[in-house]
Amino acid sequence: MPIAATILLDILIIFAMAKLAGELFERVRQPAVLGEILAGVLIGPYALALIGQPGDGLIAAFHSEEAAREALRIVYDVFAEVGIIVLLFFVGLETRIEDLLSVGRRAAVVAVLGIVLPFVFGYLLTASIGYSGLSAVFVGTALVATSVGITARVLSDLGVLQRPEARIILGAAVVDDILAMILLAIVTGIGGGEVSWGQISLVIVEAIAFTAFVALVGARVIRRYDAHLDALHLQNGPFVVAMVVCLGLSALAGYVGLAAIIGAFLAGMVFSEARQRDSLIAQTRAVAELLVPFFFVVTGAQVDPRLFLDWRIVGLALAVTVLAIAGKLIGCSIGAWGLGKRSVAVVGVGMVPRGEVGVIVATLGLTLGALSRELFSVVIMMSVLTTLIVPPVLHWIYRGTARSTSTTPQSPHL
Repeated sequence: MPIAATILLDILIIFAMAKLAGELFERVRQPAVLGEILAGVLIGPYALALIGQPGDGLIAAFHSEEAAREALRIVYDVFAEVGIIVLLFFVGLETRIEDLLSVGRRAAVVAVLGIVLPFVFGYLLTASIGYSGLSAVFVGTALVATSVGITARVLSDLGVLQRPEARIILGAAVVDDILAMILLAIVTGIGGGEVSWGQISLVIVEAIAFTAFVALVGARVIRRYDAHLDALHLQNGPFVVAMVVCLGLSALAGYVGLAAIIGAFLAGMVFSEARQRDSLIAQTRAVAELLVPFFFVVTGAQVDPRLFLDWRIVGLALAVTVLAIAGKLIGCSIGAWGLGKRSVAVVGVGMVPRGEVGVIVATLGLTLGALSRELFSVVIMMSVLTTLIVPPVLHWIYRGTARSTSTTPQSPHL
């Protein structure tokens, strides 16, 4: 089979299975995103292997099966990355900057407490059972960063992005990403035997300056010049410009050390100030229907179900997962205290998923020799479990009342 046909067949399988699983889970009143993740586990290379298997043409082109598999993985990762970028841009479009600034102080407290407690819990548990200090530091680091894409998808499906607790989670995610980036830079330096405080300070300044400049200056620019977007001769000119800015800021965010989705979210917030906001939301939603499911299916496909057969690893992974959840719940709930029981619960639960962030830290720790294969598996399982538990719990907290009580226009499922 030709190389392009092989890749297109995999893309077809991913998209079709995502939509089928989403439909089935919606019918049993479970979040579609959970179905998409589990669909990825099912069709992934560690289960049915419906995707990720290179054909003869691809193997011949790359001269080895291993290289061909890596090429497929890169293709999947690119689709997944673009999908999550579009999702966070969409979320940003529904989040005005003044709304986010109104909860800025509380969001910062939520982010800080949501990092400190999980790190301490993870470090103490790992060190107490005999692992080295460096291993304990990496496990603690894997517990700190939130994968906000999971929560953002659920909140969007529920139509509650305009609520205070949603704005706090999104604001905390920006601060969380900056703090997690700083911590990861320090830990990586320790693992490599050398910490460059000058380089770390430069990264901190770049990240903060980038975030502040885009959020504050970008909004003023778009409010002043948005009328010119309609004068473009390009078809759907405002949307084209918005996508260029979104992808550009995503790439720039990665350059300064932040997650690409932070750049996409900030781009969405900038264009939420444009007079074309409603049409941009409609057009982005259509693109999101195609691309967003790839992120969740590909995330699921990275899970090896065989990890759950080793009960010794499972036991340790459950202990780490409990602490990972408790650290976020306690820390973030304290930061959100005073908003009301439901809002506090939403903020605490919404900051729980680690997703691909935990996997990145675990892979880095394994590469540097800071994590054993056993601890690597433990962190992977923790990332999977915290990702799977959040969508149904958030749905349970709202218990179907979110849309009926929301005063803002509703967002259909992505």
